[in-house]
Amino acid sequence: MSHDVSVGIVADWLVTFAGSEKVIAEFIKLYPQADIYSVVDFLSDESRKKFYGKEATTSFIQRLPFAKNKYQQYLPLMPLAIEQLDVTGHDIVLSSSHAVAKGVLTGPDQLHISYVHSPIRYAWDFQHQYLRESGLNKGFKGKLARWFLHKIRIWDYRTANGVDHFIANSHFIARRIKKVYGRDADVIYPPVDVERFTLQENKEDFYFTASRMVPYKRIDLIVEAFSQMPDKKLVVIGDGSEMSKIKAKAGSNIEILGYQPDDVMQDYMRRAKAFVFAAEEDFGITPVEAQASGTPVIAFGKGGVLETIRPYGELNATGVFFAEQTVESLIKAVHHFDTIQESILPLDCRENALKFSAQRFHNELDEYIKTKWHDFNESKRVVY
Repeated sequence: MSHDVSVGIVADWLVTFAGSEKVIAEFIKLYPQADIYSVVDFLSDESRKKFYGKEATTSFIQRLPFAKNKYQQYLPLMPLAIEQLDVTGHDIVLSSSHAVAKGVLTGPDQLHISYVHSPIRYAWDFQHQYLRESGLNKGFKGKLARWFLHKIRIWDYRTANGVDHFIANSHFIARRIKKVYGRDADVIYPPVDVERFTLQENKEDFYFTASRMVPYKRIDLIVEAFSQMPDKKLVVIGDGSEMSKIKAKAGSNIEILGYQPDDVMQDYMRRAKAFVFAAEEDFGITPVEAQASGTPVIAFGKGGVLETIRPYGELNATGVFFAEQTVESLIKAVHHFDTIQESILPLDCRENALKFSAQRFHNELDEYIKTKWHDFNESKRVVY
């Protein structure tokens, strides 16, 4: 691709360095001269190093009161905010979207490729769960929230027409994109820094989980299940709004360490006999990181993990699934794992994880964008 091609990169919001931001970092590696746009940008200096020091052009929400810590409360204004970001000077617009980034306005002579982590979860199939967990399923506030989410759905569906090509982070999300927008999406699995984790074949006698402690991650379910298996040790790393609730459910066989630096988390990941994962995720990076450490995964069998874990019974298995998000189903899976764990080899886990490496993502994305840019230019040629 010519160096004269101008690229704009659009994010929902830049506050932490998580999955969506890792995709943006790869965009920047491909196009170091690109400009970045976002509803807000409050990245720490450490996180900004991953963006090579680049700062985003932001919306009016950046300057609103308490935006740094309460930016999500301005969600009703975000569709308007993203549409005010002027990206008209770019030939290619790349958005990394799990909320509003794909709604940025582009013209017919601009190629817009949107990498979608999920259509807005709380506006579509997760609406009822979101309202329950937020205490907004009744009363006047509940009616207002439902009306707003209805308006968000209308806007979200309409703005799908402004995207030339969708990339989904899993086949699971590709199906969600088809259901919500009526559009086909190509699948490129997100980048996982598997090289950060090292293979350890000799495992110790404990189970491990690590996550933000928010409701949909279902750490409470994992802790409650292991509390009913006092002979099995569980180590938990993470912090969040559910911490006090989770601690109250923990038996003496459960060690809750709270937030820990990466090196501590990696050490436990390497040594654990299995990593336990109870969320329904769009992709799920931590189960891949566990496998990169040679650690099998016991996971709720729905969502992206169906594409990243080879269950027992398949060739070179890397884990087992449980069928329902219930304590009983997880306990059954743990007991099953105990009987077959010798059949799951750490080396098979590691080799499976390497399929999701950052270098693989970089190469696939580079080829994809080059191909779509070539096709886009060919389509603009006028034959007289």
